[in-house]
Amino acid sequence: MTGLEKPNEEASIADHKKPPKACPEAGLFGRIVNRMGIVFSVGILVSAGILFVEVVMRYVFNSPTTWAHETVVFLNACAFIFGGLYVAAHNKHIRVVLVYSMIPDGPRRYLDAVISFVCMVSTGFFAFASWSSIQRAIWTPQGQFHLETSGSAWNPPFPGTLKVFLFVIMIALTIQFFIYTLKFAFKAGAK
Repeated sequence: MTGLEKPNEEASIADHKKPPKACPEAGLFGRIVNRMGIVFSVGILVSAGILFVEVVMRYVFNSPTTWAHETVVFLNACAFIFGGLYVAAHNKHIRVVLVYSMIPDGPRRYLDAVISFVCMVSTGFFAFASWSSIQRAIWTPQGQFHLETSGSAWNPPFPGTLKVFLFVIMIALTIQFFIYTLKFAFKAGAK
């Protein structure tokens, strides 16, 4: 290792210690989403703790819980659903980089706006399509509010809650991609 490599290595280590930031084009909305990420990260840690407690209760005390499995699934499902919005706020969503990286910077700015617009329309359609599922998950056929439950011995309202959460995240994704569309279109037009 030469002396020239050490500062780069130290800079790389320092970069890993910094908390991740939202893409500048994500705006205030993206920064809020970025900060909310800690809640879902803690949720994953809590689910690991719950699993540990369940293993101890089951195999040490021979007294398994009725709530651990469904709670862990719910917490991880929430983190997984939120993860889509989180990576969108960081502009790290899936794209075909083989083609994307071959396009020069000028046209790529326009492509970013087009990609954001297509993502906005897609997530808007997904939010719209999920509405019928939401209606069945939060209202009884008689029109009374009642969250869909799991049907297990514990019977928590996690399925209905997850469907509502997914709907909210799809709306938030639509908003995030709308912000990107405006910012990238303005950026492309300004250059």
